Amino acid sequence: MKSIEQENPKQQSKTQDDAKQGSMAKSETRQGKVQQGKVQQDRTKQENKMGVMPIDKLLISMSLPMMVSMLVQALYNIVDSIFVSQINEYALRAVSLAFPIQTLMIAVSVGTAVGVNAFLSKTLGEKDFAKANTIAVNGIFIEMVSYIVFALIGIFVSRPFFASQTEIAEVQEYGTAYLTICCVAGVGIFMQMIFERLLQSTGKTFYTMITQGIGAIVNLILDPILIFGYFGMPKMGVAGAATATVIGQMAAAVLAVIFNLKCNREIHISFRGFRPDRGLIAQIYKVGVPSIVMQAIGSVMTYGMNLILGAFGAAQTVFGVYFKLQSFIFMPIFGLNNGMVPIIAYNYGAGSRTRVIQTMKSSIKYAVGIMLAGLVIMEVFPAQLIRLFNATPELLTIGVPALRTICLSFCFAGYCIVVGSVFQALGNGVYSMIISIARQLCVLLPAAYLLSLSGNVNLIWWAFPIAELMSLAMSTFFLTKINKDIISHIGEV
Repeated sequence: MKSIEQENPKQQSKTQDDAKQGSMAKSETRQGKVQQGKVQQDRTKQENKMGVMPIDKLLISMSLPMMVSMLVQALYNIVDSIFVSQINEYALRAVSLAFPIQTLMIAVSVGTAVGVNAFLSKTLGEKDFAKANTIAVNGIFIEMVSYIVFALIGIFVSRPFFASQTEIAEVQEYGTAYLTICCVAGVGIFMQMIFERLLQSTGKTFYTMITQGIGAIVNLILDPILIFGYFGMPKMGVAGAATATVIGQMAAAVLAVIFNLKCNREIHISFRGFRPDRGLIAQIYKVGVPSIVMQAIGSVMTYGMNLILGAFGAAQTVFGVYFKLQSFIFMPIFGLNNGMVPIIAYNYGAGSRTRVIQTMKSSIKYAVGIMLAGLVIMEVFPAQLIRLFNATPELLTIGVPALRTICLSFCFAGYCIVVGSVFQALGNGVYSMIISIARQLCVLLPAAYLLSLSGNVNLIWWAFPIAELMSLAMSTFFLTKINKDIISHIGEV
C-alpha cells in the first residue's frame, strides 16, 4: 500500500505536467493561428486597395506619383537636349538621330516590364502569391538578357547606324560616341524598369516617383558638369550627356531594388535554385511583345522619317526637337497608364466588371484633358518652345509650322493611348500592336513620303494627324470587340 501511495503523487504530478504542456501547446497554436490570421489580414488589406478603393481616388493615388515622375523624366530629356544644343546644331542633330535606337532600348525594357506588371497584378488578384514571386524573378532575368543584347548593339551597330542617316562626319562622330555609351552602360534602364513595375503591380507607385525623380535629378545635375567640364571635370561634350544619362538610370535602378527588398512585402525576390520558366516567360511576352513591337515600330517610324527629312536641311533636327517637346505632354499619359494597367488587371482577375469599366472611362477622361492642354500650348507658343534649343532662323522657319500641324493629332491621341493600354491589361496586347503597325508603318510613313514628293516640307507634317484619325477608328473598333468578348463577361462563373 505504501509503495502505491508513494507512486500516485508522482503519477499525478506527471499528469499535471502533461496537462500543462498540452495547454501551453494549444495556447501557442491559438496564438500562432491568430498571428497568422493577422498577417493574412494585413496582406489582404494591402492587396484589396485595388479592389475596394473608389476608382477616381485609386486611379489618382496610383497615377499621380507616376505622372509627376514622368514629367520630371520628360523635363530632363528636354533639358538634356537644351544643354547639347549649346555645343552646336550638329550635336543636337546627332542626339536626335540616336533616338530610334534609344526608343528601341526603352521599348524592350518597358514592354517586358509591362508584361510582368499585367501578369503579376492579375496573379495577385487571384491570390496566387507563390506564382507571383516566380513571375517577378523570371522578369528580372529576361531584362538582364535584353541588356546584354543592347550592349552588343552599342559596340557593333552605332557607327553604321549613323552613317546610314547622314553623310556629315561631325554628326556621325557625335552620334557614335553618344549611342555607344547609352547602350553599353545601359543596364540601369533595364533594372529600373522591371523593379519599378514590381512596385507598381502592388500599388506602391509613390516609391516609383522617388526612383524616377532621383534618377532625373542626378542626370540634370551631371549634364552641365560633364558636358562643359565644370568643377574640374573633363569637358566631354555629347559623351558627357550620355554619361549623365546612364548614371541617372543606375541611381534610379539601385533605389528601385532597395525599395522592393525593404518595402514590397507582397513579392519576395530570391534567385536561389532559379531556373528560367519557359511557360511564365511566354505568358509575360504574350502581353509584353505587343508592347515592345508597338514601341519598336515607333523606332522604325522615326528612322524612316529621318531618311525622308534628310533632304530638307534642318528638318531632321526639328523632328528631334518635336519628339523632345511632345514627351512633356505624352509622359503624363504614360504615367496615367502605368497606374491604370494594374487596377484593370487586378479587377479583371478578381472578377469585378464594374470597376474595370469605371477605371477605363476615368482614364480616358483624364488623358483627353491632358492632350487638349498640350494642343493649346503648341498652337500658341511654338516659336518660344523651339527657341529653347538655341534655334537658328532655319530651325524656326521649319519648326513653327511643324509643331502647329503635328499637334493636331493630340485631339485623338489621348483616347487611343489609353484604349491601347486597356487591351494590354486585359491580355489582348495584340490589338494594340495591330493598331500601332497600321498607324505608323501603313499610314504615317507612306503618307509622309508621298507628301515629301511635293518638295514642300510643311506638307509632310500632315501625315501625323492623318495617321491618328486611322488609329482612332481602329481603336474604337477593337474596343467594341473586346467589350463584347471579354469585358461584358468579367465576373461570370
